[in-house]
Amino acid sequence: MNTTELRCACGAVRLQVRGTPIINTECHCTSCSEAGRRLGALDLPQPILSPHGGTRYVVYRKDRVSFSTGAEKLREFRLGPGATTRRVLASCCNTPLFLEFKGGHWLSLYGNLWQPDELPPLQLRTMTQDAPDRSAVPDDVPSGALATAGFYRKLLVAWIAMGFKVPQIAVKGTIDA
Repeated sequence: MNTTELRCACGAVRLQVRGTPIINTECHCTSCSEAGRRLGALDLPQPILSPHGGTRYVVYRKDRVSFSTGAEKLREFRLGPGATTRRVLASCCNTPLFLEFKGGHWLSLYGNLWQPDELPPLQLRTMTQDAPDRSAVPDDVPSGALATAGFYRKLLVAWIAMGFKVPQIAVKGTIDA
């Protein structure tokens, strides 16, 4: 199984991903857009949102992601006190690392962790109906309800392969935006 080494912008947080991703996607949901806008107010190494408003993710099984250094620098950001998703950043340089759903068996790693020429090809756009300007969203990959159903099927297949386990990732502290 191949291993890819990733790091935050300053190199203090390092992680490895093993194997191939579940899927490579760009999300246009209102939560990802709002998080991108709010986190964009921080001094980020690079923007989260694409020019047409999507957030790029490379989705991996949690059991195939490990942190080799800097795990103590992980901080979470939530859109509100009752939010069931958290976005995790490296506190050393504000690099967005991943999005995690409560109870989820996968991590949506931010595409900015890869060098542009190493980023896995985009396979799907989700929630494009929420895009501020739907006409600005390219139609070069599948999007819409049927494509999103395929995305959920891939998540289910991965969860079955994991024996229905949901590994936990410890994050201490928060980032406000």
